[in-house]
Amino acid sequence: MTAPVALTARHWARTVRWYLRELMGEAEYDRYCERHRRHHPKAPVPTRREYDVLRTLRREEQPEGRCC
Repeated sequence: MTAPVALTARHWARTVRWYLRELMGEAEYDRYCERHRRHHPKAPVPTRREYDVLRTLRREEQPEGRCC
């Protein structure tokens, strides 16, 4: 591959990876971990599973615009 084609392929690969991470919620967990470390440096960061439980509990306690 020539250099511009390789850069374009890498760009598309990064774009697809970003989109999939946003779609699947991986990026949300990463942002949560960064914020948690910043605001609570001595507290352990919850695992992905613990984060999912916390997020689900919050959504159930505060239904934002859901009908049921």
